[in-house]
Amino acid sequence: MPLIPLRVLFEEPKRTSPRICPDGGRLAYLAPHQGVLNVWIRSLGKRDDRPITAEKGRGIRSFFWSPDSRAIFYLQDQGGNENSHLFRVDLDKGSATDLTPFPGVKVHLQADDPAHARSILLTLNRRDPKIFDVYRLDLSDNRLALLAENPGNVVEWEEDHRYVVRARLAMLSGARQEVSVRRATDAPWKAVASWGPDESGGLVGFSPDDRSLWILSTVGANAERLLEVDPESGKQTILAEDPHYDVSAILTHPKTYRLEAVAFEREKLQWRFFDPRVREAFDYLQSRHPGEVTIASRDFSDTTWAVAFSSDTDPASFYLFRPEEKKLEFLFASRPELASYRLAPMEPISFPARDGLLLHGYLTLPLGATGKVPFVLLVHGGPWARDSWGFSPLVQLLANRGYGVLQVNFRGSTGYGKEFVNAGDREWGGKMQSDLIDAKRWAVAHGYADPGKFAIMGMSYGGYATLAALAFDPGEFACGVEAMGPSNLLTMSRSIPPYWEPMRALFEKRLGSPEKDEAFLRERSPLFAAGRIRAPLLIAQGANDVRVKQAESDQIVEAMRKQGLPVDYLLFSDEGHGFVRPEDRLRFFRAAERFLARHLGGRAEERAEPEQAIR
Repeated sequence: MPLIPLRVLFEEPKRTSPRICPDGGRLAYLAPHQGVLNVWIRSLGKRDDRPITAEKGRGIRSFFWSPDSRAIFYLQDQGGNENSHLFRVDLDKGSATDLTPFPGVKVHLQADDPAHARSILLTLNRRDPKIFDVYRLDLSDNRLALLAENPGNVVEWEEDHRYVVRARLAMLSGARQEVSVRRATDAPWKAVASWGPDESGGLVGFSPDDRSLWILSTVGANAERLLEVDPESGKQTILAEDPHYDVSAILTHPKTYRLEAVAFEREKLQWRFFDPRVREAFDYLQSRHPGEVTIASRDFSDTTWAVAFSSDTDPASFYLFRPEEKKLEFLFASRPELASYRLAPMEPISFPARDGLLLHGYLTLPLGATGKVPFVLLVHGGPWARDSWGFSPLVQLLANRGYGVLQVNFRGSTGYGKEFVNAGDREWGGKMQSDLIDAKRWAVAHGYADPGKFAIMGMSYGGYATLAALAFDPGEFACGVEAMGPSNLLTMSRSIPPYWEPMRALFEKRLGSPEKDEAFLRERSPLFAAGRIRAPLLIAQGANDVRVKQAESDQIVEAMRKQGLPVDYLLFSDEGHGFVRPEDRLRFFRAAERFLARHLGGRAEERAEPEQAIR
């Protein structure tokens, strides 16, 4: 089986993220320019592609069209500090303007409805770093105007279709949450829904006529349902639900705002349609190309879509689609070089944990594998997230190098309803960890894995789980690879970003309180059991990480080295919580594949690397 070069998997995509402008005349997308991911534009029907931005550092990940189709906006932080600024590039000028040049301030896009061509809505923590207020940005002069001031506990805002901020989700004492609505900006707020710490939910938007509010909520059910709430009567109507799986995505018409489809992520993504036109379009698209169908963007008139087809063995192929004409036109593939290689399929699995809780996950085996193979248990981050079926460059790297890959959605993972999430409360280093051990034993018992050649790997929470596995169960894994994983739950929880503070009560309900549960969190912190680690360990860290500070990696590396334990350490001076720069991604995954080859016996790409790359 040919070795897939690392650069093919981890360099920037050739082209990705197509966005049709509201008036339907142009297409924007991301592609490298001078080696860095930037925004390019082209006229639809032509080949006049040109870069419109000129970022030279970390590249652009998030961008959107102005509602009047005359400019591109993009978000960019500095070195991974997550304080994103909003930049504007007018198509007729070409230079970028920082519209939020405020030190230490983070901006989010709140709304960019083409029905409001002269403005967009933003949220910024400019007044207080802990909370976000809503602002209107006037596109004629780039001035900000405050629309809604945060009283101190609002974590979500929602505007109606007239751009009036009329709904909010607030945190109350005891990790309770409350949804409030008002008729107008000068009207009082009225609570219309609430839930306790064992429930979950959020704001979605207003109904097409602005009379009702759409929310997600688990109240009265196990999984998050899409509900319509009448603010006057308080009546709630169920729009979409599944007994086991949370609502995963919602599709609405860009101009009429009517509900078109709702998705639930089961083993794979599945849609429930409310609009027969959209159902017909998806059926047609599915008949023309394998893989999951997603709408990447639509013009305001809804006559032209940019759609993506993707699967476990196809990172993404993009097409223009005109639903009324049933006309499908190829745009580009995100990673065309991968078409030259066979990729390994990802199969959904399920098995009971030791206490009977049903766990779901995914199994990927090396192509041509017979009998037992070395394995990597790949643990997702969050932990309030989940692994999904689809293309993963890391999974494909590991499978191509000869490893089986096991991914498990341990208790506490999201998407499977509130009972499953709540089963992970206060279980960092506990039952969440034993679920991972049970996953390993499942793979061994089914004859897939060699128990003596089983590694564990992850980033963020997955990094914590890797450290915990090696420290708390020192005989289970042959080696570990982790990035940005907290080693001390006390120091991590005391150093969260300021804008997480409104959610602290819920965070501590899930994890534990550093003030009330110091002994408990110390017991669940790998740092204080570092002396028990015996398996070789590779650690990577971004120096600018605001979620898991550099000290989390520094302190466990120091503790292990003081005792002569085997640990390699990679520190990236220009990264935060993740690897954004392609040269950093390549450096980390090159070190990881060599580390795994050394300890599990798999393959690795041959390339010289300076000795100083690993500390």
